[in-house]
Amino acid sequence: MSRLPLKLAGEVINPGETRLLSIPAARLYTDTPIDLPVEVIHSRKPGPVLLVCAAIHGDEINGIEICRRIVGKRLLRRLSGTLLIVPIVNMFGFIQQSRYLPDRRDLNRCFPGSPRGPLGSRLANLIHTELLSHCTHVIDLHTGAIHRKNLSQIRGDLDDPAALGMAEAFGAPIFMDAKVRDGSLRAAATELGIPVILYEAGEALRFDEPAIKAGVRGIMSVMRHLGMLPARTDQPPRKLVPVKASRSYWLRAERDGIVISKIKLGQRVKEGQVLAYLASPFGGPEKPLKSRSDGIVIAASQIPLVNEGEALFHIAEFTTLRKASDSVEAFQEQFDDQPEPEAFTQPL
Repeated sequence: MSRLPLKLAGEVINPGETRLLSIPAARLYTDTPIDLPVEVIHSRKPGPVLLVCAAIHGDEINGIEICRRIVGKRLLRRLSGTLLIVPIVNMFGFIQQSRYLPDRRDLNRCFPGSPRGPLGSRLANLIHTELLSHCTHVIDLHTGAIHRKNLSQIRGDLDDPAALGMAEAFGAPIFMDAKVRDGSLRAAATELGIPVILYEAGEALRFDEPAIKAGVRGIMSVMRHLGMLPARTDQPPRKLVPVKASRSYWLRAERDGIVISKIKLGQRVKEGQVLAYLASPFGGPEKPLKSRSDGIVIAASQIPLVNEGEALFHIAEFTTLRKASDSVEAFQEQFDDQPEPEAFTQPL
């Protein structure tokens, strides 16, 4: 039985066809059109429909580079099913190097949206109706916020066996059971019965090469898990065993001043361990900031200036802390030492 064409945003993509679509999304106040770019690879062979999207927060650019490298993979010629890649969901924020839309709304709190109303609501509705409605699985790519760096990690509803399987297949060192936030793309997909995982790695407005490499490999691994790509025939690299966090919390600054950090992202810490000292720029005694429990630092502020109450370190706790620490160490050894990838396009 021959496979049917895919009808997307008024376009028809035939089996075996690859197309870059530009879906009209909105206009700037200069009357300049803004489109939603979608790379569509519609295989002749049946299979899942996977959406990989990035930059729903416009300053989270790691995922854009992950998408660019995925598109260049020759292995996609052997794809089963359909791959939809949206490297820049929030084009407005990307242009302005901002997390938000021009009206300061968070696009990831606007779903499922409406064809009428504010810009965020209309964009969310476009994504919901033109993309999510076709999907069977979603991988949403994120980073930490501005001046805040995340250790590579997967978040999702791990009570969903399909999402758990994707999380384990991705191969990040840790994964976390995260509640669905109202108005998020993940909430909209969950309402449609679509399993979603979020990949969090790096920080806003920065490329993080190990996080990018891990993201590319993780997505390809999920596609193998879903049967969209053939299994590996070569010897795979050192196997990461992702470990689930039992809970997490943020340590916040207990005074204003300068942060003198004593730990690194991904480091294992003990209860009562001094993670940083808070000091006045004009001298005087330093105040130690101590961990409340054993755990691993999975996110950290990257700026050494702080106001009282600001988040400094995100600590994850584990029932099997040693396994989690070993997983993080294996991840860092594997991806920090890899050579730079070759360009897949011809030089100009």
